[in-house]
Amino acid sequence: MKQIFPDLWQTEVESPFPGLTTHAYLLTRKQGNVLFYNTGHVHEIDAMAELGGVDWHFLSHLDELGKSLLWVRERYGAKLGGPVREREAFAEILEPDLLFKERETLAGGIEVIPTPGHTPGSTCFLVSSTTGKTYLFTGDTLYRNRVGQWSNGFMDDMSDRDALVASLRLLRDLRPDVVISSAFADQQGYEAMSPSDWAGHVDGALQPLLTNESG
Repeated sequence: MKQIFPDLWQTEVESPFPGLTTHAYLLTRKQGNVLFYNTGHVHEIDAMAELGGVDWHFLSHLDELGKSLLWVRERYGAKLGGPVREREAFAEILEPDLLFKERETLAGGIEVIPTPGHTPGSTCFLVSSTTGKTYLFTGDTLYRNRVGQWSNGFMDDMSDRDALVASLRLLRDLRPDVVISSAFADQQGYEAMSPSDWAGHVDGALQPLLTNESG
């Protein structure tokens, strides 16, 4: 585990597909730690014990599913959260304890924001950290591409272009201090930024969709 902010830890990198890399992130809090995304590294899951374990395990969409969900549940008794529109895929491995249906606050302060488009159930999470920063976990709705730009997660034959445009416009109004994707192609999957810069990043990701191109 690598500490990237006082209350946020990053797991060792994984490469589930060629050219694609991922991390999971553990948010440590008095009201219960939250693991965002997923990791297949057993040693990293074990290392979370020293940080207080995992109380909640939130996945942004079905691409993050894996047998390691069972390891996190068995090791810590973590409650799993996932999108209602992808419940059947989740239930093949582990039935979610929480289903993300609408924009709401769950697990003691995690704002859940449905952002369909990349997949039908894609969901983002907004966290007000005790450090004073605001973290935005974007899943694959927005990710850092090979040159470090934020790109949309549109995938041919899988994604819904119109839904993704609407979701990005929703995210554009947020003012995060740190944005953290699930998958990424650059050297790292997160970026600290001025909240006022965020709209420009989203506009850049929107443009290819509005001109009927991919990310």
